[in-house]
Amino acid sequence: MSTMRTTRRLGAVSAAAIAATIAFAGPASAHAEVTASNAQALAKDVVLTFTGEAESESAGFTEVRVVLPEGIAPGDVTLDEGPKGWKMKPTKDGYTISGPKLAVGTNAVHKVKVRQLPDAKSLAFKTIETYSDGKVSRWIELPGEGPEPEEPAPVLDLKAAAAGSEPSEAPSSSDDASDKTSEQASDKAPDKASGKTEQKADEKEDSNAGAATAIGISIGVLIVAGAGLWVFKQRRRA
Repeated sequence: MSTMRTTRRLGAVSAAAIAATIAFAGPASAHAEVTASNAQALAKDVVLTFTGEAESESAGFTEVRVVLPEGIAPGDVTLDEGPKGWKMKPTKDGYTISGPKLAVGTNAVHKVKVRQLPDAKSLAFKTIETYSDGKVSRWIELPGEGPEPEEPAPVLDLKAAAAGSEPSEAPSSSDDASDKTSEQASDKAPDKASGKTEQKADEKEDSNAGAATAIGISIGVLIVAGAGLWVFKQRRRA
């Protein structure tokens, strides 16, 4: 009889422990993740799918902010698909996508197209999710040598680059080219103008100097002539 009671007690304790574990792990199981249409280094025109699992029982998603890893610039990313009414805006280090509140319990899923993935083994995309009630979930912790992070950032593991693949340079816009041309033209123009101005100034200065010399010589001649005339008159009187 005592054996049966002991067995029942152990079963009850085990059930309670399992229930507590499930209850504790429930909210923490929600997370953000990323997948790719081609998870390979240096792959081009890759579509990344971001999924933010809903963890609020009273509010829906209104915004998702993604921090891009090194090697992917905000200008390299375009919105491919997102929740209805949501729009993407680039930021200094990534982008945000936001819009009307999603229904409670609805995951925030959006897709972006990346011009080219960098040459790396893995990419971490720090993600910050905002709910309609102001609650913020920060999936920004990076994996390391320590224990597994409680709020891990979405990480995409990449295969090695295909043979012959090379990083492509970002296309330069015509506006940038025209701006550079204008800057170069503006840099050169003052030099030519100043050169001509200095040349004219030198010519004018030389002309003034020549005129002053001529006037000085003329005055000297008049003084000598006047002196000679005075001497001549004095001798004549004597």
